Amino acid sequence: MAGSRPDTEPTGNISNQALRMQYLAAFEQYTLRSYAEARLTNYGLSPNVYREALLGYYSLHRSGVASQPVVTIIDFSLPSTQKRLWVIDLKQQRVLFHTLVAHGKNTGDNMAQRFSNVEGSEMSSLGFYVTGQTYQGKHGLSLKLHGQDAGHNTNAASRAVVVHGADYVSEQFVRQHGRLGRSQGCPALPVAQAPTIIRAIRNGSVVYAHGPSKAAYASAWLQLDPALTAFAQWRGLPGA
Repeated sequence: MAGSRPDTEPTGNISNQALRMQYLAAFEQYTLRSYAEARLTNYGLSPNVYREALLGYYSLHRSGVASQPVVTIIDFSLPSTQKRLWVIDLKQQRVLFHTLVAHGKNTGDNMAQRFSNVEGSEMSSLGFYVTGQTYQGKHGLSLKLHGQDAGHNTNAASRAVVVHGADYVSEQFVRQHGRLGRSQGCPALPVAQAPTIIRAIRNGSVVYAHGPSKAAYASAWLQLDPALTAFAQWRGLPGA
């Protein structure tokens, strides 16, 4: 079911080294090609962050917890004044949305520096999520998130870390304060865009929140072999 967490971490080491090298070459070529076709350079998305998002995306699809050919990437290594959220249609190889996104109050001012999975921390959480259902909350249409990274974001549901719109996420707020406003840990979006984005990514798509290099983040979903196996199966490569 979309949003549930797998009982085990991704597994599947590739014993055949030649096959592994073939899958790796195919994955790297696909990543470069899709990055170019989606014109992600024009949107300022790091190739390395995109590659990480794809690794997790394929592993999560293989595990059965994600189902939609859409990935949302948040790059918290960038300042809040920059558009640091991308929604990418992997089937059509195009950017659906590129916009501002807030981080938590205790994560930092303009730059996100601290992250937590702890209730009441009012910090953002790094890692991979799978989107759940929508609901009407105090911020209007909102979207539940199910964290997939043990120790990093698996308390998202109990912390009520959700996608929603907020009036403190706007270019006008940036001009007045030199940064975005901050949430209680939610990836808050511009009010005008939030409902459309939420409807586009709900019910089983992958969200990847990437952090600065100094952040202590490691994920089983970034293990290479399970992702390569999932990618090879998706592409129908020999031996997959």
